[in-house]
Amino acid sequence: MRIFTFSLFLVLFTAASFVSGPGTTPVSPLAIYSAEWNNPVYLKCNTAKDANYMTGPEKEVIYILNLLRTNPALFAKTVVKQYPEKSGQGYLVNSWYYTSLLDTLKKIKPIVVLKPDINCFNSAQCHALYAGATGYAGHDRSSPECQSKKYFNGECCDYGNKEPLEIVMSLLIDEGVPSLGHRDVCLSPYKKIGVSIQAHQKYRYNAVLDFSY
Repeated sequence: MRIFTFSLFLVLFTAASFVSGPGTTPVSPLAIYSAEWNNPVYLKCNTAKDANYMTGPEKEVIYILNLLRTNPALFAKTVVKQYPEKSGQGYLVNSWYYTSLLDTLKKIKPIVVLKPDINCFNSAQCHALYAGATGYAGHDRSSPECQSKKYFNGECCDYGNKEPLEIVMSLLIDEGVPSLGHRDVCLSPYKKIGVSIQAHQKYRYNAVLDFSY
């Protein structure tokens, strides 16, 4: 699912919808897990649909995060429950990281939806491009350009995944990260986000998600 991920907390951390045909209701990116996600009430989660500075997959990461945040219990019951089998990672059902995610999502209340932010995006894109070109993994901004564009209160970096749901699930399961830092960031009450998915010299792909209030 992922090679590994990093998370950072600071004190101060669409997809264009798939359409089944002209005049039809947009199909949710989570429809394969349950038709319940096609309910028009969830269209409000597609906050990045008009953010033309992001790619379709980058917008979809935000869409999926917002679906999760809007209905954590449904996400647990449908997506998380089926994910090990559908992703070919059956071993997850015996993983504490996976089972703890199920427990957490069943208990938490809905969280405010994230809206795309150009400053968060510029911060994420600069770091993803630099990390990809240099093979770097981590949060430090070494280049003056990325230091000047740095803009986030919380950040997640994922390596080895390019598909939106794989990126989100990698961060949520947070396998191998005892602090569950990425999960905490994704489920924190931030209001703004920027996402950049870029090629990576060592891990093929890297995704940077920068969150802010």
